[in-house]
Amino acid sequence: MPEPRTIRVDVLTRVEGEGALHIRLRGDAIEEVQLNIYEPPRLFEALLRGRPLEEVPDITARICGICPVAYQMTSVHALEAALGVQISPEIRRLRRLLYCGEWIESHALHIHLLHAPDFLGYESGLAMAADFPQEVNRGLRLKKHGNELLEVLGGRAIHPINVAVGGFYRAPRREELAALIPDFEWGLQAAVETTRWVAGLNFPKFTRPYEMVALVHPDEYPFNEGSVTSTAGTSVAVTEYERHFEEVHVAHSTALQSQRTSGGASYFVGPLARVNLNRDRLSPTAQRVADEIGFVTPCLNPYQSIVARALEVVHAYEEALTIVRDYRPFQPPRISYEYRTGEGRAATEAPRGLIYHRYAVNETGQVELAKIVPPTSQNQKQMEDDLRSFLPGIMHETDERIATLCEQLVRTYDPCISCSTHFLKVYRERH
Repeated sequence: MPEPRTIRVDVLTRVEGEGALHIRLRGDAIEEVQLNIYEPPRLFEALLRGRPLEEVPDITARICGICPVAYQMTSVHALEAALGVQISPEIRRLRRLLYCGEWIESHALHIHLLHAPDFLGYESGLAMAADFPQEVNRGLRLKKHGNELLEVLGGRAIHPINVAVGGFYRAPRREELAALIPDFEWGLQAAVETTRWVAGLNFPKFTRPYEMVALVHPDEYPFNEGSVTSTAGTSVAVTEYERHFEEVHVAHSTALQSQRTSGGASYFVGPLARVNLNRDRLSPTAQRVADEIGFVTPCLNPYQSIVARALEVVHAYEEALTIVRDYRPFQPPRISYEYRTGEGRAATEAPRGLIYHRYAVNETGQVELAKIVPPTSQNQKQMEDDLRSFLPGIMHETDERIATLCEQLVRTYDPCISCSTHFLKVYRERH
């Protein structure tokens, strides 16, 4: 009988979160693949119970330093649904602009420093910078643009403090946004160049029959609103989300995993799902570039998520420029409301995919229930399924190479494993 073999990759950099990937083999058979999240849970849902609803946007922003806007936007939409608040068109446009800033900073970081090194054979973005200084500097400049937009609209780049139930505490001055226009005009062209660059990378030939899920809106590329739509042909209102998707606890992880309520199947959320379901709603420049590079949808190769992210950066710059050029200060920046007992649900599109919140509030404005479903928890089961499908084709490789290839596949999802910056350990056992 062959000796047992265990492979440990103690640090998987270029992801967010702390966890472990366990792969157990017996001969050429795959016995087990587990994505373990072993950090103590941070219990944000319990932390919110009993607090004034006005505190929710600022608290949920602390879940993630890279995508705080996604948590804030989803929370305010859900709370407004519970209170019956109707925001103005001007507030809605500023919220879309805020989302543009988050997509730009998050996508630019992942594309240039976290994901591209995998395709070019570098262990890190810093190592890649020696040979690709122009690309790395471009990525850093794009990320800075996103952060600057968050500062103007959100009060600061990390954990914005200007987002409120009903709108914003303060609307920006026209000159504050206008000052961003020259950089964003440069950024739009740089995003086009980025998309052409990543489209020329060498993508592994790996596809699966994914069910991809994203918001779809009839008139716009999805940020804050839309129906929860699947490539399998289903489309449901956000209020029906929990009838079709559920979280389950698995013994090997402190994090919940999401699956379909019917049959327990995994599903795929993120930029690739959004582009597959909303290509015709991308901005004109993004659609033109997608045609130019020959990006065919539906695309079922997760490695090409980097191209979908780049197309979304083009879209975010173009939409941001449209909003900023047309911006006029308005009043009031926040819609008033009265407390009432109610429950509200909302879903938006975080950089990493669909995010869902549900809140119950009482007549004194306190939160009685909070449910938060991040994008990565929805993708965790899909990542495990991907690895089970991927491993048979690489069993002939060395243990070190197999571990590296598995890490790279996980990284295509840009996982924010626990919304804090730690590392992922990978263990492989061969019996």
